[in-house]
Amino acid sequence: MKKLLVFLSLALLSSAAYTQRLHAGVFGGLSAYNGDLTEKIFPQKVTNFAIGVSVNYEVTDRIMARLGLTYTVVGGSDKYSGNPDTYTRNLSFETKITEAAITGEYYLYSLDERRFSPYLLAGVAVYHFNPYTYDATKSMVYLKPLSTEGQGITGYPDRKPYSLTQFAIPFGAGLKFAINDNLRIGLEGGMRKLFTDYLDDVSTTYIDAGDLLAARGQLAIDLSYRGDEAGGSLIYPAKNAQRGSPKSKDYYYFTGIHLTYRLGTSSGGSGGGRHKTGCPVNIW
Repeated sequence: MKKLLVFLSLALLSSAAYTQRLHAGVFGGLSAYNGDLTEKIFPQKVTNFAIGVSVNYEVTDRIMARLGLTYTVVGGSDKYSGNPDTYTRNLSFETKITEAAITGEYYLYSLDERRFSPYLLAGVAVYHFNPYTYDATKSMVYLKPLSTEGQGITGYPDRKPYSLTQFAIPFGAGLKFAINDNLRIGLEGGMRKLFTDYLDDVSTTYIDAGDLLAARGQLAIDLSYRGDEAGGSLIYPAKNAQRGSPKSKDYYYFTGIHLTYRLGTSSGGSGGGRHKTGCPVNIW
């Protein structure tokens, strides 16, 4: 019986110590994308809200591991680009993004000893997207099945269909504030390095209009070039005319507030540098 009591006591202590390192978090902020349809940072017309939740684990007092799930919608439109060369192309898109990411946070200072600390974050993510646009009747149309640049169409072996679920590399930085032992709030910004140029369904050149019409129908023709709707040429661009730029990949990014709460009651943190009120000893 004594051995059982000792075992249970050690298990409870271990569980308590583990729980004290766990933090639940929520994220709220803004998101946008950069690619062929916009090069502006947080363009006014197509910046959207982002929300997320996270589970965070204190590896040390200066290293945090985060498992996060984030949802947002990003988009872009030639009509808002301010570039006269692309305005008459008149393309637009939106996509919902659901992202699961594992990231590490490195803090310059221990929040067990100081109230503020800058931090860096980096990791790996998996995200799902599915670009769509709205046709002339304002009906939503998904773009991948249209093969707007010949993806998967016979005669264009170099145009492979893109996957709607892909990997990304998240990285960024922030400033975190310890309100008390358990509650922390951070202002952070993060980029996502992507391995596709088709987040916006625009990347390379136009294919032959006849080939696209035969393979995917009139809707594909209507939505792969929309200059006729914006006062541009009524004639579909020639084969291999430039549609997008494949020189750089698309990316999306977030900025916002990350609020975390320690799930277990803190005993003062691993640094042990707090007042009895739970506040850090040093402000800086």
